[in-house]
Amino acid sequence: MNKKNDYTNDIIDKDLYEEIDEEELLELVEEARLEALEKARRRNEDPEAKPPFPKWMFWLIALAMFFNMIAILPQTFSLPAVDFLITSAKLSTQADIRQYKQAVVVIETDDSKGTGFSINEHGDIVTNYHVVEGEEKVTVAFPKLGLYTGEVTEIYPEVDLAVVKIEEKDMPYLTLAKDFASDEGDSIYFIGNPLNFNGIANEGTVIDWTYVQSKTNPVVMLDAPVYRGNSGSPVIDDQGEVIGVVFATLEHAEQGRVGLFMPINYLHERSEVRGND
Repeated sequence: MNKKNDYTNDIIDKDLYEEIDEEELLELVEEARLEALEKARRRNEDPEAKPPFPKWMFWLIALAMFFNMIAILPQTFSLPAVDFLITSAKLSTQADIRQYKQAVVVIETDDSKGTGFSINEHGDIVTNYHVVEGEEKVTVAFPKLGLYTGEVTEIYPEVDLAVVKIEEKDMPYLTLAKDFASDEGDSIYFIGNPLNFNGIANEGTVIDWTYVQSKTNPVVMLDAPVYRGNSGSPVIDDQGEVIGVVFATLEHAEQGRVGLFMPINYLHERSEVRGND
């Protein structure tokens, strides 16, 4: 791919984005509850009102409707949360994806959650700078090995990358590509912790290079379902090597909503740590 020389004026969201607003959902549920209570009060005050509907019949119908909705939801609605969970479940039947997932971690601070991935048997973790910004130590959670305390040892704000060390042995890890050499349309996988989920595998395609106003170096656009919490997710090619690190989304004038990732070259050019050969 050729690097584009023009800066885009599109809006970048470095914290990624989340279409599901839990607070708004709770407000709607509370409104419905209060409305139901008001109707019940009015019915009790009206002597000519019909006898209340049997509660057991109400819950039986509600339960039947719930299971029916679950059965038809994936086929009827194109909800992002449903789509990426279904895709992840399918991908996770593959042995290679299951192996990759063991090296992808949750990184938590006092007020944020993101993704990272181990790059060698010592458990050196690569993530985004904005995930660990202002922190000296973070909590690192491996899927099967549990919790560790990690020390933030390297930060590269200009390319939104950072390294966290946990100083262990025989840790699962992902292999780093020596160079980013993918072309437009190439398929990729990425694994992260979007929304309130952990260890979600997904797939997409490489679009093209672009520039964003907040970065001097060009970045790569990704046609894939990227959400809040995917910051720090490894982008993996069909050879099983990490070619980049997800760091943001972008509302692009031509491509629409796209993911953005930093090519792995930027880590090689700066970091003192190395992946296993």
